[in-house]
Amino acid sequence: MKRYLYLIFIMVLSLIFISGCAETTDWEPTEYENVNNIDDVSMTIKEGTVSPTGLTVVLENNSDVELIYSEDFLLEKNINGKWYEVPVIVESYGFDDIGYILASGEIGEWNVEWSWLYGNLDAGEYRIIKIIIDSGSPGDIKQYILAAEFKILSNKNN
Repeated sequence: MKRYLYLIFIMVLSLIFISGCAETTDWEPTEYENVNNIDDVSMTIKEGTVSPTGLTVVLENNSDVELIYSEDFLLEKNINGKWYEVPVIVESYGFDDIGYILASGEIGEWNVEWSWLYGNLDAGEYRIIKIIIDSGSPGDIKQYILAAEFKILSNKNN
């Protein structure tokens, strides 16, 4: 009898371990360790806009340079203290190649809707990754990575 209880105990522990690891098996670890790497420029989430299908980002440029951003973005989820790329649900996709200018001293809002690319996000801690460009002078393009964290409290509209 003890042997069967021991065997059941080991099986339950194994299932718990496997289910805890299963979420990240298809998820790639982040490639963005150094984010928010431009002085006087920030990206935040507009209060009250977070839902499982989208949000509004606020970009603030307090630098002395003009910046450019586009429609592309990436979502990551924090799992056990590490960031992982959220897998996309479509095989082939692209973003409109529009360049939005964020002038020095300007604040811009950008609405993001991701259900077409990621579906509805489950509850958890996420961040949105966005590339912003300082085109400077011709041939002197600098690229920076901005990140803003947010939480999804449930898979229903928050």
